[in-house]
Amino acid sequence: MTSVLQRYHELVAAGELRPDAEQAAAAARLDTLQRELEAPAPSGGFLSRLFGSKPPPAPRGLYMWGGVGRGKSMLMDLFHDNLSVPAKRRAHFHEFMLDVHARLREERKKESGDPILPVAAAIAAETRVLCFDEMVVNNSADAMIMSRLFTALMIEGGVTVVTTSNRAPQDLYKNGLNREHFLPFIALIESRLDVLTLNGPVDYRLERMKGVGTWHVPVGPASTEAVREAFFRLTDYPPEDSDHVPSCDLDVGGGRLLHVPKSLKGVGVFSFKRLCSEARGAADYLAIARHFHTVIVVAIPRLGPELRNETARFITLIDALYEHKVKLIATADAEPAALYDWQGKGDEEGRFMFDRTVSRLMEMQSQDYLALGHGED
Repeated sequence: MTSVLQRYHELVAAGELRPDAEQAAAAARLDTLQRELEAPAPSGGFLSRLFGSKPPPAPRGLYMWGGVGRGKSMLMDLFHDNLSVPAKRRAHFHEFMLDVHARLREERKKESGDPILPVAAAIAAETRVLCFDEMVVNNSADAMIMSRLFTALMIEGGVTVVTTSNRAPQDLYKNGLNREHFLPFIALIESRLDVLTLNGPVDYRLERMKGVGTWHVPVGPASTEAVREAFFRLTDYPPEDSDHVPSCDLDVGGGRLLHVPKSLKGVGVFSFKRLCSEARGAADYLAIARHFHTVIVVAIPRLGPELRNETARFITLIDALYEHKVKLIATADAEPAALYDWQGKGDEEGRFMFDRTVSRLMEMQSQDYLALGHGED
């Protein structure tokens, strides 16, 4: 495997990245961590093996935080992709916590005491390095268990954690319910992870979107090409390899999976038909909004009373994306203000209900909205 720092310098030399002092410092720290993790484990002596002594402490992890588009996810990808450690896992933080809660439910059925310790032990047995993209804590169910869970993972389980976030550690779960129970987790981060800031003046994600736009009309080849260009700019995936973009099956709860035909680096591509013509509810849209920082929806038709169910689902979808500050890129048959066709159809009530969606769609195209971090309040 190539070292993180070597790969970073190669990308700068090739012009794919701009020189950035904070990114270079983070790449150097990740490079050091990579070497520590890849070093051969010291072999224990006879007495160590006889008495089952604990393994040496895991290398210190890293918490990279800063505004949207500063290169945090890019650096995370360089680290994870070049790390020659089989037991590694990269996950969106919300996805990881959903997995934790599912394991806790199964463990509680055994009625054998505190379920957190065996769940943490099981995860530690599977994973030596946990890489989280976009750590954000916005519900009390997660906040109440995180201190005990991650203490067990990092201190008892020897797991190294590397994470990105839009917030400084002290601002996690800010003003949350019963936040005092969450404060030990912040103390754990500050004692066990090196905290690095990536908050330079350049929003690279916004720069990549310049000239591309977010709402494209009408549906057709030109609009399709525009959103295709946006996808490749945001993900660095080579356009010539477009047939091989990864897909995923997103857990939307209740044992149901939603197939995402193109899913890469926090960007998901969906058809309007898949999202709004099929029977879906708020839980589906919340799962999408938590998992993806950018959602591309293609082929949005003119809506109206004849598409009442599809319209209601679209309203719920936009509410979920807006509340989680997800970037929306779309192809549609009309601009937002003309998307709901009600005139001459006696549907004043439907038009009134859609007005808020129009307002949100307009705001979601603004530079202020696009500059917000995923999940920000």
